Amino acid sequence: MARYTGPAYKQARRVGFSVLENGKDIARRPYGPGQHGAERKGKSSDYGTQLKEKQKVRFMYGLTEKQFRKTFNEAAKMEGIHGENFLRLLESRLDNLVYRMGMASTRRAARQLVNHGHILVDGKKVDIPSYRVKPGQTISLKEKEKEMVVVKEALEKVVNRVEFITFDANKLSGTYVRYPERSELNADINESLIVEFYNR
Repeated sequence: MARYTGPAYKQARRVGFSVLENGKDIARRPYGPGQHGAERKGKSSDYGTQLKEKQKVRFMYGLTEKQFRKTFNEAAKMEGIHGENFLRLLESRLDNLVYRMGMASTRRAARQLVNHGHILVDGKKVDIPSYRVKPGQTISLKEKEKEMVVVKEALEKVVNRVEFITFDANKLSGTYVRYPERSELNADINESLIVEFYNR
């Protein structure tokens, strides 16, 4: 399945959830896309509710269905709560952490930075967006890329950062300190519905 490259706003309106996590993508038109988007009503089935929740998270992290399912299955092998482990694995992706540190304004932009070889992990180039970063590892921008306009613009927009990372704006380098607690992640996600969807 090819990666979706269309407008994020359309995805957000489809699931009624801000996939960019800033609210801008559904602020102007808080209803489904298309000619009859505002008219669609009716109660969703249990399956429909679970599917919508799964799509919310998949759209948010920008994964294909195959990648998403693979990560879900990996989380099942870990100790602890399946849904929470799943979210922690998604948060540990390199493209997500580049976004969390503020070096890109969206996860899609962060993925592009990684793909183009601008990002280092512990001083070594890593150009795989799905690379799983371990707590304690350092993520930085290549020395010759530190004047990149897109990175500077993204950093200027940062209001605050999550507590499970540290970031030095002068060095353009940050550390993934620890796995996130569930309370630090998006409260509008009900991961138990995703577990129910795949286990049905």
